Amino acid sequence: MTDERNAKGISRIDSGSTHGWFVRGYRNGKTYSRLFSDRKSGGREEAWKAALAYRDELYSDLEKIPSKPRERRMVYRDSRNTTGVLGVSRTKKKDSQGRISECYSVSWRPRPGQQKCTSFSIRKYGEKKAFELAVSLRKQKLREIYGPSVIRKINQRAKNKGEQSML
Repeated sequence: MTDERNAKGISRIDSGSTHGWFVRGYRNGKTYSRLFSDRKSGGREEAWKAALAYRDELYSDLEKIPSKPRERRMVYRDSRNTTGVLGVSRTKKKDSQGRISECYSVSWRPRPGQQKCTSFSIRKYGEKKAFELAVSLRKQKLREIYGPSVIRKINQRAKNKGEQSML
């Protein structure tokens, strides 16, 4: 009998004329998959056994493939951004006394899954200076994360699209 608890990487497909067990494995962004049809395998139970054996063999083979580090993806635009600089936004903060102050917030991701944020007060620096400080910090962090040529790439991408880059 099939043991669904042992089914990591195996899914059941019962759709239209397709009935069988679907095996999937992943390595370095590539998907490896195979369907074990009930009809071709001699029944549901036999298809399950074949899928389980294949899954175990596939996972063993995938372990032998050296893992590549994930590439970082650079995001250039976001339609929700109103400042014109991705990662810089004009926000409001509430202090410990409950007073609301406006600022420019800067966010960046030093590593995948980790987000950092800081802000520059408009009251303290003024509108223009707070924005400039935020943009400057964002540029600095992008250089640290992606390397020194990242600003040039962003500016070139904006130029190719007929836009003005804020970086």
